[in-house]
Amino acid sequence: MALGAVIAAPQLYAMASPRGYADWMKKFPRNIPLGVFLVLAGTAWFLYNLSLESIADFAAFKSYMYVGFAAIGLGTCIFVHDFLAVRGLAVLLLLLARLMVDTGRPHLGDSSWVLVNQGLAYVLAVAGMWLTISPWRLRDWIAWSTASEQRIRTGSVTNLMIALFVFLLGAVVFKKLH
Repeated sequence: MALGAVIAAPQLYAMASPRGYADWMKKFPRNIPLGVFLVLAGTAWFLYNLSLESIADFAAFKSYMYVGFAAIGLGTCIFVHDFLAVRGLAVLLLLLARLMVDTGRPHLGDSSWVLVNQGLAYVLAVAGMWLTISPWRLRDWIAWSTASEQRIRTGSVTNLMIALFVFLLGAVVFKKLH
């Protein structure tokens, strides 16, 4: 349900203020303060995931891995300002995809609707990988999708339908699985 709400929020803003939404979206890829936040949030989430892993082969190196991955996250914020927000978004998409797959895996036999969630997770994973290797493509996609108010409204309505579907899956189907 939370994922549906997160998908819906920017769409509601886009429908209420298409030009404001377009202006904000066009600034997003090179928004350094937001990029720092997203990369640090991704780094913290990744380190949390690492803390949960029982890596017997790497147990002796786990503290070094924490330091190394934290340094990569901080170093990215300091030295890689180009498309930092897109890179941070990509990391969060990959981590969200992992969470969705891990959460749905135990319930695959309970409901075939879980496959919708799993499929969305793989779409997010591919999007995260795509943005990781070519972050400028998000800028280009944003430019295309915000070129007119009609495109903004059409995209927003489509994304709102997806958000509503995901929200209803969470409220009706997945709530019964726990």
